[in-house]
Amino acid sequence: MSELFEVLKREFNYVGYYFIVQLRQILKYWILGMIAGSVISVFVKDKIHGAVQKMGAHKLGVFGIVIASLLGIASPLCMYGTIPLAASFSKKGIRDDWLAAFMMSSILLNPQLIIYSMALGKEVLAVRIITCFLCGVASGLILRYGFKKKQFFSFEGFEEKKSRDTDPNLFLRLLKNIGRNFKATGLYFLFGVLLSALFQRYVPAEGFAKLFGDGNRGFGLLMAATVGVPLYACGGGTIPLLQQWLYSGMSIGSAASFMLTGPATKITNLGALKIVLGIKHFILYIAYVMIFSLICGFCVNLIFT
Repeated sequence: MSELFEVLKREFNYVGYYFIVQLRQILKYWILGMIAGSVISVFVKDKIHGAVQKMGAHKLGVFGIVIASLLGIASPLCMYGTIPLAASFSKKGIRDDWLAAFMMSSILLNPQLIIYSMALGKEVLAVRIITCFLCGVASGLILRYGFKKKQFFSFEGFEEKKSRDTDPNLFLRLLKNIGRNFKATGLYFLFGVLLSALFQRYVPAEGFAKLFGDGNRGFGLLMAATVGVPLYACGGGTIPLLQQWLYSGMSIGSAASFMLTGPATKITNLGALKIVLGIKHFILYIAYVMIFSLICGFCVNLIFT
């Protein structure tokens, strides 16, 4: 019994050590991301969404898809805020192809997640921003030329949510937003650090590199894209894992595939998407995400060979 206790104590110390090391490496990005996300949400969000609304008054054509995708990335809202907002945009005459670009890129990325992703290095950060932007643009182009006279979205029952940033004192409004941000992401972040510590302790780096590294590109990309579906729970929570995976030999292309399929197929988001899209379009959405993520992963691996 005493031997078992010593073994458990030793393993606990090892995992605790890895946990502290990982936390020190990534904590500053999480704190900075939370603060930046709250600042944008409190002071800039309305301007970003106002810019989308004003797009309806201009004949921007295909260029409108590019602008909408960029504004989607700039928006600090998660899926639960993006869909009701898109519903209000639709009522005000915003085209479906622009909405698709805005929603897709907004689902994949936001300013807070960009700062989190700085912990992964400049190359991975650049890949994440570019691939998410292109995913939004591609979705808009598909709707523009593949569904010209067909309504793609059904926003019945979705109303834009009232903002909770209403305190007349701007400083208190910001603090309250940071507090909500902390409650929403804190546990996921710590759980991600713990998973990273467990992975570092018990998963051999050599075997992982063989599975997801440059030597097994095709299957590694498919595995990374597939793993992103059930594993992704919160953007901040996956950053510690991705950091460790990349350190253990995961190719940047596999990471790119994971970073696309994860947020796009986040389990808690799929129910709302199914309502908005309908079953046929929902299936097309899943197929699009998987195919696009694999193509992006393949191209990224070619670039970083």
